[in-house]
Amino acid sequence: MNVTSSSTVVIGASAGAVQALLAVLPTLPAGFTAPVLVVVHVPPDRDNVLVPLLQAKCRLTVKEAEDKEALAPGVIYFAPSDYHLLVEADRTLALSTDEPVNYSRPSIDVLFESAADAYGENLVGVILTGANHDGAAGLKAVVEAGGVAIVQSPAEAYATPMPHAALQASPTALIMNLDAIASYLSSLGAA
Repeated sequence: MNVTSSSTVVIGASAGAVQALLAVLPTLPAGFTAPVLVVVHVPPDRDNVLVPLLQAKCRLTVKEAEDKEALAPGVIYFAPSDYHLLVEADRTLALSTDEPVNYSRPSIDVLFESAADAYGENLVGVILTGANHDGAAGLKAVVEAGGVAIVQSPAEAYATPMPHAALQASPTALIMNLDAIASYLSSLGAA
């Protein structure tokens, strides 16, 4: 486990995501150096309203990820509606319209597994509230690659199935409330 300021953060959330992300992402300091990639289950026929909402509240740039885009430090990237978000071996982003995974496109597992391949031990995976088991296999891939796995405390989560499934797949994951996750990430990305 080699988590440093050069680490990358991946976050997955579903039901209850807006409140959870509002508790974590706006706390990241202006000098935060890690790229942050986020998958939230958004229905394919809807725009992702989280980008403008969080851009107004965060000190970091918040944007929708673009295909073939190079990851930049201190930027929060959201998967666009109806596209899987992946990290390529050269640490650029890729968007895919492959079949849904766990009934979801974008899928948390797809992002986490590709990021684990690209970043290995320099990856922090965070599973937040959600009502299905997407993210469990992805978080396990983060652990197997030597990265850090964090799961929102099911006792605090709006929807508990996703945190429970993640913990079942990765029993060594750190269990934290949203305040602790925010503090951990803020200290991680300090310049």
